[in-house]
Amino acid sequence: MKMTTEEAFVKTLQLHGIQHAFGIIGSAMMPISDLFPAAGIQFWDCAHEGSAGFMSDGYTRATGKMSMMIAQNGPGITNFVTAVKTAYWNHTPLLLVTPQAANKTIGQGGFQEVEQMKLFEDMVAYQEEVRDPSRICEVLTRVIAKAHRLSGPAQINIPRDFWTQVVDIEIPEAIEFEVSPGGENSVAKAAELISNAKNPVILNGAGVVLSEGGIDASIKLAERLDAPVCVGYQHNDAFPGSHPLFAGPLGYNGSKAGMQLISEADVVLCLGTRLNPFSTLPGYGIDYWPTDAKIIQVDINPDRIGLTKKVTVGIVGDAAKVANGILDKLADDAGDAGRQERKDKIAQTKSAWKQELSSLDHEQDDPGTTWNERAREARPDWMSPRQAWRAIQAALPREAIISSDIGNNCAIGNAYPDFDEGRKYLAPGLFGPCGYGLPSIVGAKIGRPDVPVVGFAGDGAFGIAVNELTAIGRPEWPAITQIVFRNYQWGAEKRNSTLWFDDNFVGTELDMQVSYAGIAQACGLIGVQAKSMDELTEMLNQAIKDQMENNKTTLIEVILNQELGEPFRRDAMKKPVKVAGVSKDDMNVAAE
Repeated sequence: MKMTTEEAFVKTLQLHGIQHAFGIIGSAMMPISDLFPAAGIQFWDCAHEGSAGFMSDGYTRATGKMSMMIAQNGPGITNFVTAVKTAYWNHTPLLLVTPQAANKTIGQGGFQEVEQMKLFEDMVAYQEEVRDPSRICEVLTRVIAKAHRLSGPAQINIPRDFWTQVVDIEIPEAIEFEVSPGGENSVAKAAELISNAKNPVILNGAGVVLSEGGIDASIKLAERLDAPVCVGYQHNDAFPGSHPLFAGPLGYNGSKAGMQLISEADVVLCLGTRLNPFSTLPGYGIDYWPTDAKIIQVDINPDRIGLTKKVTVGIVGDAAKVANGILDKLADDAGDAGRQERKDKIAQTKSAWKQELSSLDHEQDDPGTTWNERAREARPDWMSPRQAWRAIQAALPREAIISSDIGNNCAIGNAYPDFDEGRKYLAPGLFGPCGYGLPSIVGAKIGRPDVPVVGFAGDGAFGIAVNELTAIGRPEWPAITQIVFRNYQWGAEKRNSTLWFDDNFVGTELDMQVSYAGIAQACGLIGVQAKSMDELTEMLNQAIKDQMENNKTTLIEVILNQELGEPFRRDAMKKPVKVAGVSKDDMNVAAE
């Protein structure tokens, strides 16, 4: 059938149900964007391509449906880099469309030219360049299929002079792959280990959320064994928080209950997780990983199995299918050994941690440092981060989707939220980009307009995405609620400065004259400041009402004291020593 290359491209998008594209308009993509309205594809023109990529990530993570990011070749595409790598480590299947400089001028150092394939080669799960206009549908279909199968972003690179060419082309059917239930022998071995365990523990990762039926399968397995279920760092939605077997998140500022319970395990089923090092770092000074336990690791990517932890059994497969396969092969008496004692221990440990968490008001100083003490004395009437999180929990709807960002105050909140279902907790993940909270929650709301959404960010990280306030107030954009923790500092780095650099605060201070609430108002949005717990709870309640009933976006600027929580990486820092010494007297001011 004869058609133009852009018609073929758009028809392929339609076949795969890709309805949303995020980016900034540019001439290299206009032949296809011109067709978007007629094709039923919504183009969300953002303020910055990096935020557009985070929106795409948020949309797909909240819905399970693929979305697309696209922009002008060269600088428009380079602005996607951070978002694409974030999606890679978030295991988000996205379509990255990168129009390329024209074949006629490639290599001449022309306008807006960069090596776009090399740029993304270690940031995508798959990439391919279109070599001839007649192959545009074939390549696009394969790229989409690879994104789904490998659960990550995949790139199609298209020289811009391939548009507006008439080709005789057949649009191929979508390529679908059946996910693996795991090897028969390895599943049987895992079932045997678990059947003989006295203290089995399940650790759910992102793969449980991404797998169809993954959470339900893990519930059935946990209930069959009466085994506690922990979740990986920033995967608080990988098991129902209200379930009596839920033990909470591991890792940085996670659940002490989960850490204590997994430390006593004799078998750990790591379900749908690559066991990234950050997710299993000691927390609260507790080195909880059970080094003598038998470890069963389940992941769809064989390269991740055994990479960070010694495993007894590795299973390459889909989380739901593997969990169901193990359940079917368990011995009749699996879980019976110590069952009642285990259930009692779970309940007691969870209760003690819940009581401790609810009573925490302030952050502790390390011996020899006094920053948090000084912060409380300087602003005795201002909220602490933990008081703010308790006030938020009092108003946050149970069904809400939330997003987080990189930063000290967001990290303090890791232990607080839990959920009844998956695809509810969006976090920047292990690439750790700042500026994720606002755009990702906007993307989530685009995909789930029926659900309340709340984004969270510290004031440093929010500054990276603040320009999106100029984009999201237009009539076609959905309303969201954004909370900004305002403590006027880059908190994580400042805590490092107090611990290792003798309060030498280089680059950690933010401008106290800036009002993010004021910026929101200037953009035609609602901007308010909360200075007490009661104000914060009341404002969040009103903001959710305005979001859901009045289609109004609200930014709540939460004014906090400058207390600082745990540093991100105690294992990565150490006290510096002077050897040669450095003096400003040695500066050669005459140098050119």
